Amino acid sequence: MSTCATLSSELSEPLAATAATAATWLLVEQAGPWGAKALTESHLDSELGRALDAAAAGTGVRVALIRRPGRHADTAPVPRHEVIVAHTVPGRSCVRRAELEDPAALLGLDFAALGAGDHAGFGVEHAGGPIALVCTNGRRDRCCALLGRPLAAELAAAGHSEVWEVTHLGGHRFSPTMLVLPFGYAYGRLSGATAKEVLASTAAGHVVPEWSRGRSCWERPGQAAEQAVRVLSGETAAEALVVVEQRSVDGGWSVEVRHGDGRRWRVRVVQGVSEPPRAESCGKAPASPARMDVVAVEVL
Repeated sequence: MSTCATLSSELSEPLAATAATAATWLLVEQAGPWGAKALTESHLDSELGRALDAAAAGTGVRVALIRRPGRHADTAPVPRHEVIVAHTVPGRSCVRRAELEDPAALLGLDFAALGAGDHAGFGVEHAGGPIALVCTNGRRDRCCALLGRPLAAELAAAGHSEVWEVTHLGGHRFSPTMLVLPFGYAYGRLSGATAKEVLASTAAGHVVPEWSRGRSCWERPGQAAEQAVRVLSGETAAEALVVVEQRSVDGGWSVEVRHGDGRRWRVRVVQGVSEPPRAESCGKAPASPARMDVVAVEVL
């Protein structure tokens, strides 16, 4: 039986505009095994996991667990937890980090402020290169384990970037998937070679549109519009484009994208469905997942 990732690739399902939406990522190190709902099914206290999830709701913050690549035996909890906070809006991209003995201290954070990009009081600013987050949670979808874990291990062994496994980036059928900080672009269907290309481009301040699923700070219509402008203009600088307006019109969206040099585009986006039906995750019944289709791009 084909996996969801194999079938999605065979059907040429578009990668664009499939990134999980989050203005800010709150990433908490938790070693050991993860369940399908990792915040409440891991060595992290389940009540704390539920409380973090509730605190983040509606704030633009997405909480996920991370761990170093490798074997994940059911061992005793780690004494300290690395925590990474990353805001991904262009012009305000920032990554800060801290080590905590008790991640319950995170409940004292102002999650609304974190979602707005105000987290200067947290930890210290990340001073290194790109941070690669590869989805590997096989309890959520086997493609993430079969394809994600080998990719995370290869990238970690290469030593070019900081690499973590992460619990959930959405879009199992696009495995292996990777979110790269500081800019917050998600990528899919990566190989070792293309993932290394993405990390090298990120280090140079650029995005690789061919494998991009979108920038997480934008909603899906905005992700589609930004991608369309990148393809049209050839622009790859990560911070060059900003979605300045997204409004609903006639069953779709009108999205304005602005370049740092003053150029502007209006992009018309409608929601379609991917046919024929396919499983959005291994083991699920076939469905017709929603997709964002760009129907017009106007230079303003």
